[in-house]
Amino acid sequence: MDLTLEEKASLCLGSDFWHTAPVARAGIRAITLSDGPHGLRKQPDEGDHVGISGSLPATCFPPACALGSSFDPELVRRVGAAVGEEARAQGVDVVLGPGINIKRSPLCGRNFEYLSEDPLVAGVLGAALVEGLQSQGVGASVKHYAANNQETDRLRVSADVDERTLREIYLPGFERVIKEARPWTVMCAYNKVNGTYASEHHWLLTEVLRDEWGFDGLVMSDWGAVHDRVAAVAAGLDLEMPPNLGVSDAAIVAAVHAGELDEALLDQAVARVLQLVDRAPTDTGPDFDADAHHALARSIAGECAVLLKNHDALLPLEPAAGDTIAVIGEFARSPRYQGAGSSQVNPTRVDVALDELRAAVPEGVEVAFAAGGDEAVQLASRATTVVAFLGLPAADESEGFDRTHMDLPADQRALIPQLAAANPRLVVVLANGSAVRLSDWELHAGAILECWLSGQAAGGAAADLLLGRANPSGRLAETLPLRLEDNPSHLTFPGEAGHSLYGEGVFVGYRGYDAMARDVSYEFGHGLSYTQFDYDDLQATADGDSVDVSCRVTNTGERRGKEVAQLYVGDPAASVLRPPRELKGFTKVDLEPGESTTVSFHLGARDLSYWNGGWVLEPGEFTLAVGASSRDLRLTTTVEVGGPPLRVPLNDMATLEEWLADPEGGPLLREEVGTDADGRPNGILGNEELLPVIGNMPISTLAAFPGLGLDHELVGRLLQRL
Repeated sequence: MDLTLEEKASLCLGSDFWHTAPVARAGIRAITLSDGPHGLRKQPDEGDHVGISGSLPATCFPPACALGSSFDPELVRRVGAAVGEEARAQGVDVVLGPGINIKRSPLCGRNFEYLSEDPLVAGVLGAALVEGLQSQGVGASVKHYAANNQETDRLRVSADVDERTLREIYLPGFERVIKEARPWTVMCAYNKVNGTYASEHHWLLTEVLRDEWGFDGLVMSDWGAVHDRVAAVAAGLDLEMPPNLGVSDAAIVAAVHAGELDEALLDQAVARVLQLVDRAPTDTGPDFDADAHHALARSIAGECAVLLKNHDALLPLEPAAGDTIAVIGEFARSPRYQGAGSSQVNPTRVDVALDELRAAVPEGVEVAFAAGGDEAVQLASRATTVVAFLGLPAADESEGFDRTHMDLPADQRALIPQLAAANPRLVVVLANGSAVRLSDWELHAGAILECWLSGQAAGGAAADLLLGRANPSGRLAETLPLRLEDNPSHLTFPGEAGHSLYGEGVFVGYRGYDAMARDVSYEFGHGLSYTQFDYDDLQATADGDSVDVSCRVTNTGERRGKEVAQLYVGDPAASVLRPPRELKGFTKVDLEPGESTTVSFHLGARDLSYWNGGWVLEPGEFTLAVGASSRDLRLTTTVEVGGPPLRVPLNDMATLEEWLADPEGGPLLREEVGTDADGRPNGILGNEELLPVIGNMPISTLAAFPGLGLDHELVGRLLQRL
C-alpha cells in the first residue's frame, strides 16, 4: 500500500480516546477499542472521552479476583466468549484485557483486575479468557506488560527486578497466553522496568515478546504510557493511545527525515496496525440475550466463591417455617460487585442479596434486615442464624492508588464480636476485590464465605450458596496472611524515590510464606465444600526430563461437588535457592457422591527448571505432592530426573572447589599438581585442613600464593588443555 510518511505516522496513533486512525484516501477504516475484560465499558458517542462513567449497559461478569479462584479455564473461556458476543453487538473490535499481572502484594489497588499470585494460574486462565473472547471475532489486549504490580507512582516508578524473578514469576503468564492463545494485541505497562519505560523497552517488546515467544500481533500503549514516541517505535510499540496529536506524529516524521528512526521500523508498526484492522469484522453482531448472560454471570459467581471456614457444618442453611434469618450489613441491600476505575461496567441489572434470600427461603421463614449498630445486635439475638454481609467500600480499593492496610472497616470489625455474642450461629459473607485480614475477627464467625467482587449477579449467587442450591467450589488464588507484615514484599512495597525493589525475588506469595514457614490465615489453593474428597493411588513416572503423575480423587460426601486437584513440585537438593514447592498443574473435577475419577498431569523440563541465563534443569530427586491446597498435601512421592550434571564454566576465576568437582577439570588439575613419593597430592590438594578454608577462592588468586603447588603457568596449561 502506497502511504505517505505522514500517513504512516498517523496510523501509529489513535484518532481519539477509543479509535484507531483511519486513512480515508487509502480505504483504511478506524476500529473501536473498549475497556474490559469482565464486561464492556463502551462509551456512547456523546460520552466523555475518559469514560469513567456513563458507558453503555453491558453484563458485569465476575472480575478477575473472582475468576482466578475458579481454577476453571473452561468457565473463564465462557466468560470471554460472552464478553466477545456483547462486544460484537456493540461494534467493539478489541477488548482491553485480560490483566494477568501477579499479585505481588495484597495492597495493590488494582488486584481486583488480576487473577493470582501464581503465574501458572494467571497464564492458564488468562489464555482461556483470550481464547473465548477471540472465538467471537473480537481481539484481546493482554495487559499490563510487564511488572505492573502497584498503583503508587505507576506512571513513573521503576520496577527493579532481576531476570530470574522476571522469568520465573512475572513473565510466564504472558508467555503462556502469547504462545497458547495468540492474542491480537498486547498492552504495555505504565511503569519502568529496571529504569526503562515499558513503552520504550526493546528487550521486553521485541527481544522477548516477538523474537523469543513469537508474538505476531500489535503492541499498544496503556493510556498515557508513551513519553518518547520515537524511542517507543524503535523499541517495538506500534500504537499510541490516546493520541498525542500533532506531537507524536510530527516527532516520528521528523525523526525519519533526520535519519534518527529507520523508516523500516515504522513500516513494521504500520503493518501491524493494518493487520489488526484487517482482523476486525466489518459488521456489527446481533444483539445479545441479556437475561441469558445474567444467568451465566450468576452461575459463574457461584463457582468462584471460596468457603474459607464452615465450623460444625453451619452452611448450607436449611431454614424451616418459624425460623428467622438476620441479614446484617448494607452490602446485603446495596451490593458492591466490581472495582472502581477504567474497568467499571454499567450493568444490565443487579441482584440484591436480601431480595434474593427472601424470594428463595421456604414459606414461614422470616428474613429480617438491619444495616448495623445496636439494632443489628438486637436482631441477631432473636434470630435462628445471622448472616453478615461485610467487605471493603469502593473508596478502599481502586485503580490509581494502593491500599495502606488490609483491614475491614473499623465499624465492621467492632460489630462482628457483638453479633457473635448475641448469636453464635454467625455467617460472614465477604465482598472485596483484594485480600483482607481475618485474623483479628475470624474466631467469632462460624462460617466465612469469600465471594470477592463477583459481578452483577453476586446477590443471587450468594443466596444460592448460602441455601445450598450451589456448592462452593472456588479455591484461593492468593494467600490470606495473618497480617500484612508477613507478606514477602512488605519491606519494599511500594518502594521509594521512584524505585520499587523486588527484593523478595522469586519468593512471591505462597512461595515466600512457605519458605519462611510462616503461619497464614488461609493458604493458597484452600477452599472447602459442602462435601468431602479423598485422594489415593498416586503414580509418578519419570522418563528423562519429563514426569507423568496421576492419582484418584473420590467424592466421599453426600452432595455433588467440585474439587481442584493441585500438583506441587519441589527440588530440595537444588544448588540454588528455590521455593519449597511450586504449583505446576491443577485440574477441576465434578463428582457425584461416591464417584471417583483419575486426574493426570504431565511435567516437562521447563516445569522442573529454574532460570540462570537460560532454563536450567538440575538432575536429581524432585518431590511431587498432590492435594487440595499448597499446605493440604494428601499424597507425596519423589522421582529421580535424569540428565547430565550441571557444570560450572571453568576459567581462571572458577574456584578451586569448582575445578575439583568438575568431571573433566578435576582430573586435569590433580594430574598437573602431581603427587609425592608416597602418592599423596602435592601442595594444597594434600592439605585436608587448609583445603576447606581457601577452596572457595578463584584458582587464579591461589596461583599467586606461594607454597600451594599452583602457579599461573599451571593455570594456563589447565585452560589450554580444556
